[in-house]
Amino acid sequence: MVKKYIELLQAQIIKLDAKGFDLQAWKNYTIVLLARIFGEDNQKIKQIEKIEYDYSSWALRDTSGHSSYMITCKKLGKEILEASIDELKNFGLPEKKDKEKDNIIDIDTILTAMEDLLKISQFKGVKKILNSKESSDIKKKLLKEKLNSFGSDIGLDILINILVNPQISEKF
Repeated sequence: MVKKYIELLQAQIIKLDAKGFDLQAWKNYTIVLLARIFGEDNQKIKQIEKIEYDYSSWALRDTSGHSSYMITCKKLGKEILEASIDELKNFGLPEKKDKEKDNIIDIDTILTAMEDLLKISQFKGVKKILNSKESSDIKKKLLKEKLNSFGSDIGLDILINILVNPQISEKF
């Protein structure tokens, strides 16, 4: 896969010298490609986004300004892509981190914490409340009442079981 990505990045470098080069189209394609390879928050994408052609009236009047601005834009793009290729050659593909997964408590962790402490009938009662069509505020009230009916510390014990689970505690 690394080889294929390198080929795609090299093709983007070649496009920099194509007749009828369109900087914005090139940037858009390159950003999509870099996001797929390195992730959407990668610094290389931010650098490509910063490449801008100066459309000021001075640049439009001065023909030498036109070529030097575009040459600078192309040079920056080429440098970023060459750095990307070097990174892939030397370090391989980066590990992709699933941001959503980092911020969500695994449902199995919650269910295990509850199953460890509740009787089957108690667990079914909690599940019934959670699956009801009541508003969140009403569900909170009903859950609080239900958990309190199981004993004063059961809610706290469930929370503790969740927090000491290795999948959760290692994120702190």
